[in-house]
Amino acid sequence: MPRDVTNEPIPARTGVPLLRKPSAMDGAEIWDLVRDCSPLDENSMYCNLIQADHFRDTCVVAELDGDIVGWISGHMVPGKEEFFVWQVAVSEKARGLGLGKKMLKHLIARDVCADAKALKTTITRDNGASWGLFRSFARSIGGELTDEPHFKRDTHFGGQHDTEHMVTIRLPEEDDWAKAA
Repeated sequence: MPRDVTNEPIPARTGVPLLRKPSAMDGAEIWDLVRDCSPLDENSMYCNLIQADHFRDTCVVAELDGDIVGWISGHMVPGKEEFFVWQVAVSEKARGLGLGKKMLKHLIARDVCADAKALKTTITRDNGASWGLFRSFARSIGGELTDEPHFKRDTHFGGQHDTEHMVTIRLPEEDDWAKAA
């Protein structure tokens, strides 16, 4: 069965990941990828299936030689001009390609994110890979990155999870975005 119900062409094997919208057919493979990318929270397979189906316009998969090697789930925050990134996963076989940053740029360039003035995500202090990705992304687009504690260990997580810092990256205006690209 085809993975992508939008009938987008499948490129020849080039060694360059194809970025595309996910479909419900990708749910199980996305779930496997997330589970392989510690320290990401392992949501249920059903959660990833719903994201790939209901939120496909604000999510992206990266496919390499028929395998999903990258995933970002996100959504526009209701009533706000903000795009929230929930999770970023990159397979070991695709690390070092700048894939996380490419997927973020791909998502922000979609029409559904056209009104976003900020990209937001939450990161625990000890997640160096995520801090590195989002700092690099902010620099590459000329955006300003700030953060502050948001979901707190004792207040929100009952002491069971480290504090999540809300990271905000102010997105440049459209003219500035073109210059940064």
